[in-house]
Amino acid sequence: MIRLALDAMGGDHAPAEIIAGGLKAVEELDDLFLYLIGPEEILQKHLREKTFPQDRVKLIHAPEVITNDDAPVMAVRRKRNSSMMTALTLVKEKKADVMASAGNTGALMAGAVLITKRLPGIDRPALTVVAPTFNGDNVVLLDMGANMDAKADNLLQYGIMGKIYAREVLQKKSPRVALLNVGEEEIKGNEQVKKAFSLLQKNLPEFVGNIEARDVLQGAADVVVCDGFVGNILLKTIEGVAAGLFALLKDTFSQNLKNKIGAALLLPELKRLKAKLDYAEYGGAPLLGVGCACIKCHGSSDARAIYNALVGQAYRFARQDVNGQISKELADLQRQD
Repeated sequence: MIRLALDAMGGDHAPAEIIAGGLKAVEELDDLFLYLIGPEEILQKHLREKTFPQDRVKLIHAPEVITNDDAPVMAVRRKRNSSMMTALTLVKEKKADVMASAGNTGALMAGAVLITKRLPGIDRPALTVVAPTFNGDNVVLLDMGANMDAKADNLLQYGIMGKIYAREVLQKKSPRVALLNVGEEEIKGNEQVKKAFSLLQKNLPEFVGNIEARDVLQGAADVVVCDGFVGNILLKTIEGVAAGLFALLKDTFSQNLKNKIGAALLLPELKRLKAKLDYAEYGGAPLLGVGCACIKCHGSSDARAIYNALVGQAYRFARQDVNGQISKELADLQRQD
């Protein structure tokens, strides 16, 4: 049985959409046990008249809520009885196997490090995003903003963690790992990136070299490694371009009758295209390198996004013991050194 601690109060649509997604996941997976965490009165109100396997859903009372306006470190210290910190504590105490939250990203990262510490051999955790590619597949991107200044050793650790996550959770048999750079040649980039190239080439058989930003969504690699400053810019650029393109298409198709007729004919294909690029298909971003299985769901997640994050990522993360495999591979690497 996989025990999942779900912060029911995090996110723009909490708690209704969070609870709905969690209950759908429990109904889908017979070996999933769900802790719903938040103010008990509010949770009970949203569970009334809902049908769900009551023997596999337990309410955990947590009277405090961390909001997006809370300063991350202060929230961790002052709101120890919040739904988010309670979920992290359950995993730390091994009462749960994995936790998920759509709440304050900074607070989740700070809480995960302060409460559950880091995995042995990991200097800095990485916020990881699974992004869709134009060939219908997906790519693991890390770090997307947890650490602005990553050293070459950190980038090697990211490569190892990303490879294991892609293999065990996304079920890619031999994930190709690439380093995001300004050119494909080995001599390109600053000194940190050049050093990282050498470390990855030496220690990671799956390493395929440098990759440019324009090729990330073309499926040229299964895992793309970079520091958090570069990664966050890449992620926000992708989000901005995608949103802008769909807004432009919507405006173009609504300009006149001819365009509206064309839009109606293309509607099924446009819906398929939007679904292919929709974050809700993956739902969550794993925080790799902390001492617990931790999934950060998108702040605007609806029930479908929460369900996909729990079934497609959180459940597999715990079932495949991703953290255990990361620790083992890092220990093997240290022994070789």
